[in-house]
Amino acid sequence: MHDEGIGAWAERRARRTPHRTAVVHGDGRRMSYAGLYAHATRIAHTLRHHGVRKGDRVGFLGPNRPEFLACLFATGLLGAVFVPFNVRLGPPELAYQLTDCGARVLLRTGRSPGAPAGTGVPVVEVDATGEAAPAPPVEESVAPGDPYVILYTSGTTGHPKGAVLTHANLTWNAVNVLIDMDLTADETALIAAPLYHAAALGMQALPVLLKGGTCVLMESFDAGAALGAVERHRVTSLFGVPTMFRRIAAHPRWPDADLSSLRTLVCGGAQVPEALAVTYARRGLVLRQGYGMTEAAPGVLLAPPGPAGVAPGPAGVPHLFTDVRVVVAGPDGPAGSGAVRADEGDAGAEGGDGGDGGDGGDRAVDAAVGETGELLVRGPNVMAGYWNRPQESTAVFTDGWLHTGDAARVDADGGVTVVDRIKEMIISGGENIYPAEVEHALLAHPGVADCAVIPVPDTEWGEVGRAVLVAAPGVLLDPDEVLASLSGRLAGYKIPRTAVVAPDLPRTATGKAVRRQLKDRYGAP
Repeated sequence: MHDEGIGAWAERRARRTPHRTAVVHGDGRRMSYAGLYAHATRIAHTLRHHGVRKGDRVGFLGPNRPEFLACLFATGLLGAVFVPFNVRLGPPELAYQLTDCGARVLLRTGRSPGAPAGTGVPVVEVDATGEAAPAPPVEESVAPGDPYVILYTSGTTGHPKGAVLTHANLTWNAVNVLIDMDLTADETALIAAPLYHAAALGMQALPVLLKGGTCVLMESFDAGAALGAVERHRVTSLFGVPTMFRRIAAHPRWPDADLSSLRTLVCGGAQVPEALAVTYARRGLVLRQGYGMTEAAPGVLLAPPGPAGVAPGPAGVPHLFTDVRVVVAGPDGPAGSGAVRADEGDAGAEGGDGGDGGDGGDRAVDAAVGETGELLVRGPNVMAGYWNRPQESTAVFTDGWLHTGDAARVDADGGVTVVDRIKEMIISGGENIYPAEVEHALLAHPGVADCAVIPVPDTEWGEVGRAVLVAAPGVLLDPDEVLASLSGRLAGYKIPRTAVVAPDLPRTATGKAVRRQLKDRYGAP
């Protein structure tokens, strides 16, 4: 049997650099590559004991801890499929995703909740026990094209869908990162963003571990702790969303903190404000804008590094083994159902989700320099499709090109700038929020006859949701009470920060809410 999957990375690294530190946890634990492999093999045998076989889905619920990575590799050794869940999901959301992927078992660590009642999924605790001898090797044939990870991303219909990433998808993404970020064997990455998101996993953890570097894990982000970790561990690379970088720069220790070890800082999840880039440039640090999506594992574009002390612009170039196109409507029709109009969407960045593409075919033409169109992506890092959703998987591709649902333009120097979002996704502090999902939950309230969720600017999170509510006849709505009713049903970051009551909602002839009018009326900060 031959293992060509990512699960074998732990064994290969344990053989090559057994004593090098692979993982450092905030509680002081250190785990060598030999220890990481040992823990992974023990978990793999535990999973087999619970009936997990090749192709079975293994759920994981927990924060950034060594157990996350050990479970990731353990699942890979078995040829099973790793499905990490957002720890902020409400019980109904978690139950839906567990059922949708057909998880055979749910691995849990870090005081995370278990499987919601009624799912029937057994829960297995996987807290680390420190360095130990590995269990017997796990024998399983794993091919690069086998599915390895399912990452759930909300759909425009409000129903989460799982992007299926193969071993090859994640491997090629790691190769892209190693080349374009020039990571080295002595890399020390501070992983402060959640590993259950594609960016922290694909842009940091996997490339660093493949190279033999060290991952410093933070269970939850704290600006002061992040600065302390950079100094204490001599951190060389850091990924985060603008909110994280803004909080670091606003911390009292920022002016005097020793940041001399930092070489690579990548910011995604939303557009990087120029003022924020300038703040870092004044300390001799280049804050590079990244753009990607779960469906691309996730890297698509990365701004060139440029000289230290100079704030880079928003344009990025495709990763080496990833191709992009910007297309506009041809003479016979739109590029697809996600075709761009100048008045749609909001600016987006790293961490977006795929739009609903169409059979654009030869109707789409490449955009001219400076012209806005839809961004399409193709490459070995692009997903195999959506789990158990063949129609949606087919719809999002045109001749092998993935429709991102984001608007972009090609600049004169060949760089690509993401300027708008075709779909209605709200990105708040790096978390993706789809209004349709929130609206569905709001309509369950007996006093709400109609509703829409729109983005409003926020100085801390970039943007947050605002619910526009229409009361049922004879009902006097309390907006705060309506929002409170969502607690426990939706993840906290999805719940709108504010709500207003409107007499009605402007709608098109086909019944769709006219969100631009809603933003004009109710979208002020």
